[in-house]
Amino acid sequence: MRSTHRRRATATAALLSAAAMLTVGVQAGSASARPDDSASAAALKAQAVRNPGALPAKLSPSQRAELIRQAGDKTAETAKQLGLGAQEKLVVRDVTKDQNGTQHTRYERTYAGLPVLGGDLVVDTAASGRTQGVLKANTAQLANVATTAKQGPAGAQKQALAAAADKGAKKATADRAPRKVVWMAKGTPTLAYETVVGGLQDDGTPNQLHVITDASTGAKLYQWQGIETGVGNTHYSGQVTLGSTQSGSNYTLTDGGRGGHKTYNLNHGSSGTGTLFSQTNDTWGDGTNSNAATAGADAAYGAGETWDFYKNVFGRSGIKGDGVGAYSRVHYGNAYVNAFWDDSCFCMTYGDGSGNNDPLTSLDVAGHEMTHGVTSNTAGLEYSGESGGLNEATSDIFGTAVEFYANNASDPGDYLIGEKININGDGTPLRYMDKPSKDGGSKDSWYAGIGNLDVHYSSGPANHWFYLASEGSGTKVINGVTYNSPTSDGLPVTGIGRDKAQLIWYKALTTKFNSSTDYKGARDGTIAAATELYGAGSAEVNNITDAWAAIAVGARHGGGDPGGKVFENGTNVNIPDSPGAAVTSSVSVTGVTGNAPSTLKVGVKIVHTYIGDLQIDLVAPDGSVYALKSTGTGGSTANLDTTYTVNASSEVANDTWKLKVQDKARYDTGYIDNFKLTF
Repeated sequence: MRSTHRRRATATAALLSAAAMLTVGVQAGSASARPDDSASAAALKAQAVRNPGALPAKLSPSQRAELIRQAGDKTAETAKQLGLGAQEKLVVRDVTKDQNGTQHTRYERTYAGLPVLGGDLVVDTAASGRTQGVLKANTAQLANVATTAKQGPAGAQKQALAAAADKGAKKATADRAPRKVVWMAKGTPTLAYETVVGGLQDDGTPNQLHVITDASTGAKLYQWQGIETGVGNTHYSGQVTLGSTQSGSNYTLTDGGRGGHKTYNLNHGSSGTGTLFSQTNDTWGDGTNSNAATAGADAAYGAGETWDFYKNVFGRSGIKGDGVGAYSRVHYGNAYVNAFWDDSCFCMTYGDGSGNNDPLTSLDVAGHEMTHGVTSNTAGLEYSGESGGLNEATSDIFGTAVEFYANNASDPGDYLIGEKININGDGTPLRYMDKPSKDGGSKDSWYAGIGNLDVHYSSGPANHWFYLASEGSGTKVINGVTYNSPTSDGLPVTGIGRDKAQLIWYKALTTKFNSSTDYKGARDGTIAAATELYGAGSAEVNNITDAWAAIAVGARHGGGDPGGKVFENGTNVNIPDSPGAAVTSSVSVTGVTGNAPSTLKVGVKIVHTYIGDLQIDLVAPDGSVYALKSTGTGGSTANLDTTYTVNASSEVANDTWKLKVQDKARYDTGYIDNFKLTF
């Protein structure tokens, strides 16, 4: 039904404060404005933490700007303290601060004047000014990098266009000439070209494909997509309050109380901003898709709730923390079934969907897309490989958190993504956080090679971790939805509550993660964040550690799996360089009744200069071979320390098991450091 509009602001009140200059629009349905809920939640949160000083401080935009200025004035001094080379310079990207005065300064680097991609680092400084620690995206030394290219930029551009074509891009063109950079995200720092390809992706999403080409050999080193996409709900938020602004006899969807966020109607275009929503009354939309302003109201509402969530829960004023709002564009393209965040316009864009013609503009998608902006301006997780999965999961995590925060009766909080849009045509959600594999593509647990999946599927384990950390394993009903979350090791997990889990993830995102953080790094970062917040050995630290083990990332707290029998060989075994033969490390299993489990844990620790060259297999007592890692996976990184999960239920447990390793390429060395089986 159509609701009756009631203006709150009067001409007199408009003179009193900037906030009172806003008028309020309404849409059919009902929702709580909740002016006091956030303060109550913050009070409860403060009581829950053992160390409130480790919580993020609430910085005003001017305070944040001053911290960035101060850090910028000391970049040369900081570079010297960190022992950086003469050709390296630091560029301040962001500064955050804890309530105890600890500052976390995030830097980019240049080398001989060239941008260093993957060279980002975070310096933690105590209130006293003492440096407490440095977290680097890559610990390789940035030195002796050639700055003269042997290959011309034309070849790099051709390669980038071909890569875009392989992905089905339409109207692909280079947005700008290839630029020289130092590529440091994977392995040894290398002079390279970065080419950005525009046009459209195969589904109509704008293309922003970054391709990195070795400037010496012409080989492609890496690529990632700069446009970050996600799908959410539609127009079911009901009657809500909106921030709008009166200008003469018209009202516009301009939210002056939230950084000036504006909502535009693209009217099925695919470029520019379109037209700012403007009308002579302050009632936006009527709940139907035939009214173009309905989608605008949904997008504006979602942006407002997301802004409030970050500000009231984490003390973050806007996506960059500078008090400046992004903007939203609705009615993008024709039958476009997606939504996306674009750094270049600092905006969210929403399609109208297809078939059921529901715009993808509701609450969790707004939280999802705006969070891509937060991630871009904090950790900067590359939208490819494991870091891309973590990027996408971060948006699902905080999109879900925003939905719970809003407490909207028409769209209550849940751990489902896209549950109302019916994008699958059968009433099922797009993604499930309690058991991601229910969508048919996402993975419940981590495994070597998961970074080769589409980022919306490799996000599954991190989504699963967040659910387990928040709610725990097993069957339960939350807001009328039944969940049944399994664990990869078959052992239970006790939840710590969503408020704590989301706070830990946010602190890790903003102070521990970097551009190339993988699942192991995410585990390390969240455990470090939880330790700062709740103390070493606390229930919170133990339970989130167990949640990581439950998705096959690391061991349970205390080491190993409780009740599991562990068999280990710590004798070093040298791995000959190619074309050398395979080598093995063996363990003798005794005292285990019957067959091995379907979740046999295979711990592998290898010291090696280039793990991408290694073929790693588990050999059962009867000679059956279980592939753990194939040649060509693992990238150009050095060393391997991980745990694989193998379904060995057809194998008799007792006897000799072997880890088989062979180097398939030349010019690198290493050894098996440790081989462990946990039954």
